[in-house]
Parts: sequence; structure tokens; C-alpha cells
Amino acid sequence: MVFALVGLVVLALLGAVHRYLWRRFVGDTTAPGTPLRRAGTVAAFVLPLLSVGAMTSGRVGAPFWLQQVLAWPGFLWLACLLYLTLALLVGEVVRPLLLRALARRDARTGAAESGTASGTPAGLSDVTRPRAEELVPSRSGGAPTDSEAVARTAPEPVAEPEAEPAAEDPPTSAAPTPALAPAPGPSRRLFVSRVVGGAAAAAGLATVGYGTYGVLRGPSVRRITVPLAKLPRSAHGFRIAVVSDIHIGPILGRAHTRRIVDTINATSPDLVAVVGDLVDGSVADLGSAAEPLAALRARHGSFFVTGNHEYFSGAEQWVDHVRELGLIPLENARVEIEGFDLAGVNDIAGETEGRGPDFGRALGDRDRGRAAVLLAHQPVVIHDAVEHGVDLQLSGHTHGGQLWPGNLLAELANPTVAGLERYGDTQLFVSRGAGAWGPPVRVGAPSDITVVELASRQA
Repeated sequence: MVFALVGLVVLALLGAVHRYLWRRFVGDTTAPGTPLRRAGTVAAFVLPLLSVGAMTSGRVGAPFWLQQVLAWPGFLWLACLLYLTLALLVGEVVRPLLLRALARRDARTGAAESGTASGTPAGLSDVTRPRAEELVPSRSGGAPTDSEAVARTAPEPVAEPEAEPAAEDPPTSAAPTPALAPAPGPSRRLFVSRVVGGAAAAAGLATVGYGTYGVLRGPSVRRITVPLAKLPRSAHGFRIAVVSDIHIGPILGRAHTRRIVDTINATSPDLVAVVGDLVDGSVADLGSAAEPLAALRARHGSFFVTGNHEYFSGAEQWVDHVRELGLIPLENARVEIEGFDLAGVNDIAGETEGRGPDFGRALGDRDRGRAAVLLAHQPVVIHDAVEHGVDLQLSGHTHGGQLWPGNLLAELANPTVAGLERYGDTQLFVSRGAGAWGPPVRVGAPSDITVVELASRQA
């Protein structure tokens, strides 16, 4: 019942936003019956249907080829929808300012044209206009004589009326032909709607294009140093390549996995930690796309813990598959590494299947005199990590917000959205992730792979 209600709210919101976009981009800028109006109206119906199809096709078990067909346009449109809407909302502030500026300009132009049409420059009255005879100089070249002044001021004699010319005679001078008025252009409001709409479209689409390029280019490498009080001198400088949220799926496939593997191997890590949300789909559909993970190279091996998306995609099958590819799954388990303990817990989404995180099993009987590094997909389990004496927790899940201002929402649900923070004696590092969920777009939260270098305070 709750999920049905949430679905209805989401659909109503999508409908309202699409209606708003149609009004600003189509209704306010095109004439009824024109091809542009018809094309814009069709797009306003088709694009949201593609988005709904992209979001639901995997969950309802649609063929994988259909998921791929729907994914690119459907998910990309969701990103466009966000940034076009934000750009239009900024335009709502600019719109009245432009209208007032144009109204003032038109008022000044109209006043100037009115003065010119009457033969009098604007602001110059008939009273102040000099008479023509006053501008005639004296014949002597100096001031006018008394006789000249009298002659100028004397009234002119009235001429006798002349006989009217015959009707057949043409007029001696034709009356001036009035100039044709310029053809009317777009109205002021239409002009402003087109300017604001064009600017909003350019800004929104450019933002999405740049964010898409960042995802397809692949993650960058970040490096941080984390001092651990219990880490022995022998483990000083130990490097862990942390990668999360790869999200292999209908959009990001085998080539995406290969880019990530090559980037990790280029850092020559001592250990690789894959901290969840590896896939968005079943092993049957995406098993081959994950195969490049077999090429990961690290002195102490590559380790994997589940994320919430694995439990949407068949977590048990994926755990078996990554084991076949050479990764070591840590399902509420712990191994001893050179100088510290490495533990991993299942994601909390596994609780629905009775396979949630078990901190007692992973950490309960360990020697607390040794440093402990915990792999856990979601940052929210940090309080359990603190309780069990973990020195460093490595997580993902948040994507750093992925699409600004999504980071503001992520901060409401997670203690840390990205980066390194301390909680008591436990440090928490959250990766922004190497892929993207939904729209293959990142804005304000570039993808990354982070090399965490452990530092011993004894060194």
C-alpha cells in the first residue's frame, strides 16, 4: 500500500514537472498548429514514458535488450528533466526583469519617434522654435537696420486669389507618400519567452552533456593518507585501492569495467576493496560484463562485500560469480592481513533475506590490540563499527550525491556523504563511487577510485 502511494505521488510529480516544461518550452514559444508545437507536445508524452520504462523494466524482468534500449534515452531524460527545470526556475526570476527593461526601452523609442513625426525634436516646443525670418541676416552683414526691422515685422500683403486650374490639369506638386510601417515582429512577451527558454535549454543540456562525459571517461584516482594508532611500523604505507558503486548494468557494461580495472592496476595497490553495488542486473545478463574483474592485480588480493543493489540482482549468485573471478567475498567475515585485520559485513538490505550484517561474527572475537579495517557498503553502520572498536571503515553508497543538489538529500540519510571523517576513535572514509546509478551523469560529484595509504604512528 505504501509503495503504491509513493508511486502515485512520483507519477503525479513527474506529470506536473513535464506540464511546466511543456508550457515554458513549447506553449509559450510556438504558435498553435505549427510543426514545432506538435513535435514538442509529442515529446512531452513520449519522454516520461521512456523514463518510467527505464526505471521499471529491470524490476519487472523485461528482456535485457529491451532494458538497454530504454535505459539510455529514459535515464538521460531524467537528468535533463532535473537541470532544465532548475534552469527554468532561474529564468522565472530573470523573465520579469527582461519584460520591464524592454517596456522602458520601447517607451523611450516611442517618445522619440513621436517627436520626430511631428517635425519637432523631442522636448522642443513651438514657442521656443525661432521664426525663419529671424534667421535671415542683414544685407549689410551686421545688425538689421530700422527699415529692415520694420519690413520684417510688417504684415504681409494679402494676395488676390488666382483662378483655379482646370480639373484636367495635373497638380504642380504631389503630396508626400506616407512611409510604410515596419512589419510587426514577435511580441515582447513571446520574445522574452524564447530568449529565456533558449538560455535554459542551452544551460541544462550543456550540464547534462558534461556530466555524461565525466562518467564515460571513467573515474579519476584520489589518494589519501589515514594514520592508525594501532598499525605496526611494518604495515606503514600499506595501500588499499577502494572502489565502490561500479554499477555494471544496461548502460555501463564491459568497457566500463575494463576502464576501472586498468585504472586500479595502474596504482599498484597492496589490496583492492570493492565495497558494494557492483551490478544492476542478474549474472545471466551481466556476468560477461563483470569478467574484466578477473584481471585485478594486488599483492594481498581483491576483496568484495555486497551492496544494496546486489540484493536487487541476486546477491547469492553474484557472490559465487565474483569468487570465480578471483575476488574474495567477505560475508560477515574477517581475514588477517600484514599488520591489521580486514573485516567485511553484508549490506543492511540483506536483512530482508536473512543475510544482513553480523558485526559480532565479523569482529566479535578478534584481538582488539590489532588495527581493524572494515568494509561496509553503507556509511550508516558507522555506529556499529565504533562499538566494535574498528579503526577505519571503508564505504560507498552515497555517490557523493551524484547529481547536484542530490548531495543535500544524501546528507539527510548518511552521516558522511564523501571523504574522511572521524567518529570517536573510528575513522570513516566514503568513496563517491566509480560509476553511476540511473542517469549515467554526474554533476558536482565526479567519480573516483581512492588509494588509501595507511600510516603507522610508530613510524
